[in-house]
Amino acid sequence: MEGRHAAEGKPAERNALRAQDRKGALTDLARVGERAARNKGERFVNLLSHVRVPLLKEAYLRLRKNAAAGVDGETWKSYGEQLDARLSDLQDRIHRGAYHPPPVRRVHTPKGDGRTRPLGIPSLEDKIVQQAVRTVIEPIYERSEFVGVSYGFRPGRSQHLALDALHVAICRKTSWVLDADIRSFFDTIDHGWMQKFIEHRIGDKRLVRLLMKWLHAGVIEDGEWHRVEEGTPQGGIISPLMANIYLHYVLDLWILKWRRTQARGQVYYVRYADDLVMAFEYEQDARAMRKALAERLVQFGLELHPDKTRVLRFGRFAKKDSALDGRQRPETFDFLGFTHICGNGRHGRFWLVRRTSRKKRAAKIANVKEQIRRRMHDSPGSQYQWLVQVLVGHYRYYGVPGNYQALDSFRQQIEAAWHRRLQRRSQRGRWNATQWRKFAERYPLPRPRIYHPKPLERFQARCSHPLT
Repeated sequence: MEGRHAAEGKPAERNALRAQDRKGALTDLARVGERAARNKGERFVNLLSHVRVPLLKEAYLRLRKNAAAGVDGETWKSYGEQLDARLSDLQDRIHRGAYHPPPVRRVHTPKGDGRTRPLGIPSLEDKIVQQAVRTVIEPIYERSEFVGVSYGFRPGRSQHLALDALHVAICRKTSWVLDADIRSFFDTIDHGWMQKFIEHRIGDKRLVRLLMKWLHAGVIEDGEWHRVEEGTPQGGIISPLMANIYLHYVLDLWILKWRRTQARGQVYYVRYADDLVMAFEYEQDARAMRKALAERLVQFGLELHPDKTRVLRFGRFAKKDSALDGRQRPETFDFLGFTHICGNGRHGRFWLVRRTSRKKRAAKIANVKEQIRRRMHDSPGSQYQWLVQVLVGHYRYYGVPGNYQALDSFRQQIEAAWHRRLQRRSQRGRWNATQWRKFAERYPLPRPRIYHPKPLERFQARCSHPLT
């Protein structure tokens, strides 16, 4: 009735309950996180032993079934035809040290400023191994290393939580903002420093060697293999975690220490991946941090973008004091797709206005118009269903308090572009006002909706401690 204890040296592999009123037993990977939290400086020397067939199978099932294929052309469905045999062979190669990640397939996706972002698409088998390794080492850093100022690509955190934290910080004792941009961060990560940072907590040489293999695998572009001396390819499952590890030691710990020892006033810091914003009470602290941050990054092979990094007057008194800088109104800055503006709310009090970034909105509208052109000969019903998904997805991200006008403008432009494209399917298809109204009544595009609560309400609901 009470159940048997696990054999010595063989921890339970599942959260099996011996009775309905009892607490589930921790898995072996959860125990790794608990141990890391208890022993802050411990180095784990036997982590690769957790990467076995059950974990590899779970990693395979977590992958997107319709994701793009890598250099080998293997798809999720074709790999699963002999899944158990393949995973058994994969486990054997990993533990023998015979597994060598193939190079990633590089593709370029457009950015909002007209440039392109290089993405690396790993092979499906490599995705399985990356997902399994991430499952093993992520609890160590989440439970004992990463700090609360980091929000990017972490479980239980999102862009809007980072935006909430920044909103609360600016509405406090903030008069200056440092809007920093790291130039080509993912392409300039130093491999030597990365290995040193990993070895702070991971003493398993086989696992460290596997992590470094991913950095040195190279890329395939236009049918040619290119060696990679620095950086980590965007698009890999393990890349965001490794980037967070790198910035944790380069920036997060250093900035928190600088705030305690060097700052005269209040300093707030929010980072999402390589996008970071800092809020200051005093201009002297903001200028000093700008200089110190540039010097700090150079030591680790990184560089601040000179044109995109700036110190600007921002906060409760920015409107009143903007004349001191020769400006009619305070400057604005963009963070995670939103333009942050100093505004006035009711009774003339300071109110942080967040609008959809013009650059992001223009890029999205151009992309949707191109998709409408390609789908112009589909039935209006199928086009309507697709556009509803596009608009609702846009509203769900950008639907923050105070942004309704930008959402409605986006909807109107999409609706007008759709109607014009439908009329061009025929040389005689010119609608009058009555036809236009009837079509809009038959296929009504969803109205904008504010999906997110006020930042202070959500931030206080999640955080019982002061902003750090």
